[in-house]
Amino acid sequence: MTLVGVSLKMYFSHARTLDWARRVADIAERHPAVRSGAAELFVVPSFPALVPVRQVLGDGPVLLGAQDLSWADDGAFTGEVSGAELREIGVDLVEIGHAERRSLFHETDDVVAAKVLAAFRNRLRPLVCVGEPVRASAAAAVTEVTAQLDRALAPAIAEGVAGPVIVAYEPVWAIGAPAPAPDEHIVQVLAGIEAHVAAIPELAGSRVIYGGSAGPGLLTRGQGRIGGLFLGRFAHDPAAVATILDEVVPG
Repeated sequence: MTLVGVSLKMYFSHARTLDWARRVADIAERHPAVRSGAAELFVVPSFPALVPVRQVLGDGPVLLGAQDLSWADDGAFTGEVSGAELREIGVDLVEIGHAERRSLFHETDDVVAAKVLAAFRNRLRPLVCVGEPVRASAAAAVTEVTAQLDRALAPAIAEGVAGPVIVAYEPVWAIGAPAPAPDEHIVQVLAGIEAHVAAIPELAGSRVIYGGSAGPGLLTRGQGRIGGLFLGRFAHDPAAVATILDEVVPG
């Protein structure tokens, strides 16, 4: 199964988010890739849109993700959103450790790991973002990003609460770039991450996908070696989501 996700970051108004979600939900309901089970789709809107988007998605095939969560489940943490509340309103997964959270909001490895632990504690699937800051060989990238992943998961594994994760490989140098990383680099790094994850029993059932200026043609060129995509601005037009799904089941 190919996993396709979209993060809206903070680009849309509330009204546009709901319209976009309705159109994507309609695409998912009728697209053969989703209907056949060949593809799974998730969307990650802003916090204020989570409840109405959950209502828009209903019991359909699209999973709902949040863009962040607090490491704490409750308390005097002004402006934070807990994993407990996210689970209560029907969120399925939560994005953690994106490069923008690290660079703009100074999140450290310890903060990322605490948030991953909070996600597992509240039965949310962590979508853990990893990526090397500067371009390197595929082998060097695998070494760096698997070390990032190990640090993010260590507390959850130690406490015995770890389970399947989604790993989004997003080389920092490719985020927002005109084109994604070279195809062969993507394929090799994804394979390295998949092998690393497969060797950790607690993570059985995990998925590894590619982000970082991902767009049309990448799945086709990957010839089955790319397990999914985490899309950004390319998918602001709902029709573009259908274009990506067409690559999973042509026609």
